[in-house]
Amino acid sequence: MAAVTQRYREFKMPDVGEGLTEAEILRWHVQPGDTVSDGQVVVEVETAKAAVELPIPFDGTVHELLWAEGDTVDVGSPIITVDTAPGEPPEAPAGAAPEPAATEPAPEQPREEPGPEKPPARQPVLVGYGVSTAATKRRPRKAPAAAVPEPAAAPEQAPAPAPVPAAGGKPLAKPPVRKLAKDLGIDLRVVRPTGPEGTITREDVQAAAVPAAQPAGTGAVPEPERETEAAAPVPAAGERRVPIRGVRKATAQAMVGSAFTAPHVTEFITVDVTRTMKLVARLKEDPDLAGVRVNPLLIIARALLVALRRNPDAHAAWDEANQEIVYKDAVNLGIAAATPRGLLVPNIKDAGRKTLAELATAIGELVSTAREGRTTPADMQGGTVTITNVGVFGVDSGTPILNPGESAILAVGAIKAQPWVHKGKVKPRQVTTLALSFDHRLIDGELGSRLLADIAGVLEHPRRLLTWG
Repeated sequence: MAAVTQRYREFKMPDVGEGLTEAEILRWHVQPGDTVSDGQVVVEVETAKAAVELPIPFDGTVHELLWAEGDTVDVGSPIITVDTAPGEPPEAPAGAAPEPAATEPAPEQPREEPGPEKPPARQPVLVGYGVSTAATKRRPRKAPAAAVPEPAAAPEQAPAPAPVPAAGGKPLAKPPVRKLAKDLGIDLRVVRPTGPEGTITREDVQAAAVPAAQPAGTGAVPEPERETEAAAPVPAAGERRVPIRGVRKATAQAMVGSAFTAPHVTEFITVDVTRTMKLVARLKEDPDLAGVRVNPLLIIARALLVALRRNPDAHAAWDEANQEIVYKDAVNLGIAAATPRGLLVPNIKDAGRKTLAELATAIGELVSTAREGRTTPADMQGGTVTITNVGVFGVDSGTPILNPGESAILAVGAIKAQPWVHKGKVKPRQVTTLALSFDHRLIDGELGSRLLADIAGVLEHPRRLLTWG
């Protein structure tokens, strides 16, 4: 048994970010029969936070890909098996251990009891990733056939040749066969395999689907108690249905949780940013900022950082479990970025300590990395306050929802030329509207108003960056 376990090693889905319980297989970089080495990237997965490439932590030959592209896999579940001794005669992998010989039904158990209890086998993990110990639970998929009561029509003396579940592991089947079983609602654990080395074939699944689709025998108990899963809705003419998963699913859950947990307050202020726009134009010509992108968002980010320095009590988090307010020194500034995968909010760690050039570089890298789908889970964690620039879409304002765990979020509207009273005369000026949403448990009306007024004050008179910053 030990030799079999050592030869076929399973690589399990690691915990690629804090609080994540599942990931979707985006693309396999290997196929069965390919040789792999320690550290080689074998698969790209998408979590609720980012797309991540996973290297395998051992050498060998790919025996089987246990999931197809597009499948969602729980953390801790095996995703690939590797034959670590490809030159030796074929043996069944650990997931399909053969049944013990019929001569001695139970001598194996007493044998293992005398020695001290062995520690569980070390689960290979990636550097910087932790594997959840309770990740063996599996999210229910289609109604599993194992949950259907066995037919009581046959007498005990002549039991039907019921399918035998795979002993102690995942049934062996190719990804297309798994998809077929999923579509037919068949649980592979109760399908009798007929393929080589205990592999389940398409024919095995189709054979198992026949009795599952119609009652076996005339005297079978009617099926009022059998829970029939609602059929997938068929799109009507002119509509398109897309499964909710990945970033969209995580964003929806986070926004609902935030909206119904943190009492939101949103305040608005309309600001003359003409001087800020002139400053942006001058900074673009500054040789010290050559090679970095200078735009109004850079000055707005700096204004928010200065305002938080002047109002430190607004930079906090609510600890519900311990009934404490946690005040934070380092500002991890989130920048909301619209990407093909959905809205991502990576953050710049300790943004308040960066120079203007460093902040400009960090914002540029953060946004481009997010749009290219290369944001890491670490970049998505630990945000404390966020800016969302809805003005790039021509929108004047909005009421943004807080990212969970953050105290405030600033929405920046479109900057437009508008008639404005300046020095006693109506003149065309560059004007924008700022909207600040904040957690009213942490920030009361006075503090929130002072924070927003300070941001507006810097944008209206950017020379205050020198005196306040």
